[in-house]
Amino acid sequence: MTSAVRRLIPASFTPVPSYRPEHVVGFEAVTSFAPGLDAIGIAVGTDGPVDADLGLDRDALTRAGFEGKAGQTLLIPTEAAPLLYAVGAGDPEDLTADAVRDLAATFARAASSSAALGLRLPVTGAVPPERVGQVVAEGALLGRYRYSELKSAPTVTELTRLELLVDEEPSSAVADGLPAGAVTARGAAIARDLANTPPGHLTATDFGELALELAGDFGLEVEVFDRQQLVDLGCGGLLGVNAGSAEEPRMIRLRYVPDEPTGHLAFVGKGIMYDSGGISLKPSDPMHLLMKMDMGGAAAIFGALSSLRDLGCTTMVTAFLMCTDNMPSGSAYKLGDVLTARGGTTVEVKNTDAEGRLVLMDGLVLATEEEPDAVVDIATLTGGALLALGPARAALFASDQGLADAIVAASRSTDEKVWQLPLEAAYRKLLDSDIADLANVGGPYAGATTAALFLREFVGETPWAHLDIAGTMHADADDAWRSKGATGYGARLLAELALRFRR
Repeated sequence: MTSAVRRLIPASFTPVPSYRPEHVVGFEAVTSFAPGLDAIGIAVGTDGPVDADLGLDRDALTRAGFEGKAGQTLLIPTEAAPLLYAVGAGDPEDLTADAVRDLAATFARAASSSAALGLRLPVTGAVPPERVGQVVAEGALLGRYRYSELKSAPTVTELTRLELLVDEEPSSAVADGLPAGAVTARGAAIARDLANTPPGHLTATDFGELALELAGDFGLEVEVFDRQQLVDLGCGGLLGVNAGSAEEPRMIRLRYVPDEPTGHLAFVGKGIMYDSGGISLKPSDPMHLLMKMDMGGAAAIFGALSSLRDLGCTTMVTAFLMCTDNMPSGSAYKLGDVLTARGGTTVEVKNTDAEGRLVLMDGLVLATEEEPDAVVDIATLTGGALLALGPARAALFASDQGLADAIVAASRSTDEKVWQLPLEAAYRKLLDSDIADLANVGGPYAGATTAALFLREFVGETPWAHLDIAGTMHADADDAWRSKGATGYGARLLAELALRFRR
C-alpha cells in the first residue's frame, strides 16, 4: 500500500471509542466563552437585534456591506485576540437546522487560519437544542475540510476546538448533539478522502487493504475477495469490466451487526476507482479528470458504516463494494461482448462506458442472497441524472414506495437532496438484446431511468432503491458544508437511513 493511502484518514478523524460526549475532544457547549479562542463568530440575522459584543450596530454593519444574509461574514477589527466575525444567519423566521449547519460551515471556512473557534447563536426557534449541537458540529467540520494529503504544507489549519454558545438554551441539551455531528462528519470526511485520492494512490487492491486496516476501528466485519474468488462466485460483470486493467479487482464485503438487530439493510456501492470509459473512451475533458471519483458510491457506503456503531444504530447492515478501474487495452472487454452476472443473467455490452451497472449487478444479486429487508445501491452512474437534476440533487428510483419515502426523509435530515424519478415500465423494452437476456444500455433517452430499470432486474422481489449521485459527487467551489472537491454525498444520508430503518 502507498504511503499516501496509509495516511488517508486524517488524525483529526480518529474514531471515537463510543458515542458519548466526553469522547468528542475539543467540542463543547458553553454558557460563556473561555480564554484562548482564536476567533469568535456571532450570528446576525437580516433583522432583529444585533449582539452588543460585536461593537457595531445594524447601521454600521450595513455600511460595511453586511446585511446578515446567509453565507455572509464580516471580519470586525479588534485591538486584541480573538478575531471577531459577524456571520449571516438570514431571516430569523427561517432559521432551520440546515441553515444552522450552513452558518457553522461558513464561519469555520471564513476563519480557516484559526484552530480554536467560538460560535454564538441566537435563539434557534423550532430547532431542538440537541439538533443544533449536531448540525453545528457537522457544518464546522465539513466546512473546514480540505484534502491536503499530497501537499507539502496544509492549506487549512486543523480545527482543534469549538465552543458553542446558544442563547437561552441549556448547554447540556446542546452538548448532547455534538457527538453525533462529529461522528457523521467523520464518516463524510472519510468518503471525501477516498474519492479525492488520485487513482494511482488508491487502487481497488489498496481500497481492500484499507478496509481491512480500518474496519476493526469501527466495529465492522470485513472480507475482501480477490480475482479468483470473484471467478468462483461467478461475478462476470465485475470481472468483465476489470479485463482491460493491469490492476486486480476487489469486492469488499462489510457487515455491521448490532447486539439486537431491529432490521437488516443491504447496501451496494459502485467502486470504479478510475473510469476511462474503456474501449468507449471518454473525451479528455474536465469530467474525465473527475473520474477518480467514480467510486463515490463505494466511498459513501464505507463512510456511512464507519458511523453506525458510534451512533448506536440497531439496524444490521451488509455492504458490497464493487471495485475495479475501467481501462482500454488489448485485453479489455469489447462492444458486443456478452457478460454473465452472478446468478446467470447474460448481458450484451453495447457501451463499455456503461460499466457501473455491470459491476453493480453482481453486487445486487449477492445482496439479495443475504435476504435483507431492503437493498439500496448508490452510484455515480449516469450523465442523465446530472443533466436532469444538476449538481444539487441525486436521482432516486425505487421499487418500494415505503423505502423511497424513508430515503427522502433521511435526505431532508442531512440536507443531501434527492428527487424521485419514475421507473417507467414502458422503457424496459429498450434494454432487450437479440443475443443475450439484456443489453447494458437502452438508447439515447431517459438514460438514468433505463439504467435503474437495468439494475432492478437483479433484485427480484426484495424492496430496492437506487441513488444516482453522478451530479452530487463533486462541488466546483465551496458551498456551505460542501467543500470544493468530493462532497462525500450519501455517507450521512445512508447512516441516517440505517438509524431510522425498521423492517
